[in-house]
Amino acid sequence: MTGTTAPRPVHDEHHSVGELVGQATEQVSRLMRQEVALAKEELAEKGRRAGKGGGLLGAAGAFAYAGLLALAGTATAALSLVLSVWASALIVTAVLFVIAGVLAALGRAQLRRATPPTPEEALGSVKADVEEIKERAHR
Repeated sequence: MTGTTAPRPVHDEHHSVGELVGQATEQVSRLMRQEVALAKEELAEKGRRAGKGGGLLGAAGAFAYAGLLALAGTATAALSLVLSVWASALIVTAVLFVIAGVLAALGRAQLRRATPPTPEEALGSVKADVEEIKERAHR
């Protein structure tokens, strides 16, 4: 190798720095608008899917509720083979209310843990960061 470099092609157009900055700004702006439009379309599609999924889950819940009622009737009928019908119905009703009470207590406990709705860990982290900055500022 001789150490010579190939000559660079000469462009006929020369743009000022201001023109190049303007073009870059326009291109970045167009790119951002396109990205936002793409994100909107993607979120809209996900929203449609979530709506369909929520509707199907609601329908599943309705059928499960109907199944629970049928199960309660079946349990009452089965118990009525050994007890009177009114006693069987009373026992099944009591069991359903006990289950409802346990679920309500569990739900209430979960709600108490969720309140107050402040991000405790994030607030603690921010407070620690502020203290660190204060210490470094005093040095």
